[in-house]
Amino acid sequence: MSPPDLPELAGAPPPAPPGSGASARPRLLTPVFVTLSLAHFLCALSFNLYLHLPGLFLELGAREAQVGMLSAVMGVCAILARPPVGRVMDRSGRRPILLAGGVLGTAACLGYFAVDSWGPYLFVVRIAHGVSEAMLFASLFALAADIVPASRRIEGIGLFGVSGLLPVAVSGIVGDGLVGLGGYPLVLAAGAATAGASLLLTLLVPEPPRAVGEAPRGLWAAAREPHLFPLWVAGLLFATAISAYFILLKTFVEHHPIGKIGDFFGVYAVVASALRVGLGSLPERLGPKRVAAFAMTAVACGLFLLASADARWQLMLAGGLAGAGHGYTFPILLGLVVTRARATERGAALTLFTALFDGGTVVGGFVFGWLAEHAGYAPMFASAGVLSLVGLVLLLALDRRHGRERGTHAATGPAVPGERRR
Repeated sequence: MSPPDLPELAGAPPPAPPGSGASARPRLLTPVFVTLSLAHFLCALSFNLYLHLPGLFLELGAREAQVGMLSAVMGVCAILARPPVGRVMDRSGRRPILLAGGVLGTAACLGYFAVDSWGPYLFVVRIAHGVSEAMLFASLFALAADIVPASRRIEGIGLFGVSGLLPVAVSGIVGDGLVGLGGYPLVLAAGAATAGASLLLTLLVPEPPRAVGEAPRGLWAAAREPHLFPLWVAGLLFATAISAYFILLKTFVEHHPIGKIGDFFGVYAVVASALRVGLGSLPERLGPKRVAAFAMTAVACGLFLLASADARWQLMLAGGLAGAGHGYTFPILLGLVVTRARATERGAALTLFTALFDGGTVVGGFVFGWLAEHAGYAPMFASAGVLSLVGLVLLLALDRRHGRERGTHAATGPAVPGERRR
């Protein structure tokens, strides 16, 4: 039985009665799930190759604060795109956003080839890339949440997320190799090719059945739901914390040559993926917030280690700790959002949740870029670690008031056919 401050996952299905024949776990690896995962892998590989772009920006004469500002502007534009994205997904389906995002993303990748200086054109390309990422990130995870069984939601979302984590490892290593072989033009070519391949695969993904119930109210209604509010707070602080290494790790290893970006992100992705594949059911067996407590603490420890790292093994260990935390935190928070949101408003809720990561990029880009330039990387990474711990504390504190008794929808709208009303 869960302690009162750690309620179990709201909406989890009841155990099957003995002898009912319903004890077999529903299947996750369906053909649609596999196809969607492959498309996600290629899409994420393309986006993560651009983790190397801060090195190009430095060559063009940018400083750390300017690199952070560019990421922040990109994030702001992606956030502004979220309300119409959520509205279209709930009213017209996921595929229109998925396909439009794929076309825009591929075009943005091709646009980088014309970048030869730090100026307005670079901002235009990065903004287009950021908006496409917002569209793809939201639609891919909305589709994944639609097709995984409700009884294995966190596990299924976590497994789907592996197809987005493995590219973090691959892109770090491949990107380092491509930069060494032919410089940044090879990185840009690989990014454009994988984005185009992902777009082709998404053509094979069908639109899932639409949820029935009350008409969707839009993104801002989801934002005001009290039982979702603790998840928005924790998600934003988590997203801001991890933006420290997603935005500035490249410049960190350029100034502190203790290793390469692939050392950190390689271990990061392998650890996160291994936990999701081997122990993906742990949050639903032990309780999601118990596991989230471990996970967000691990992210903080990884960031604290980065703040003092002066050897390659420390860089890799930091990647392992942060990867273990990310491996559980993201699917736990997203799974709780899907469970607590109205079935007809999951598109808006997931769009808002993914917008938190753009918000984290905006805040982290400005704040961490300034800290790295004016105070140094150690205070910057340490501050990010504190944010992860604050996010955990607020999640547990706020969700005492919005836990099991309010984290359901028994009184707010119908559920998807075949799912139990909560």
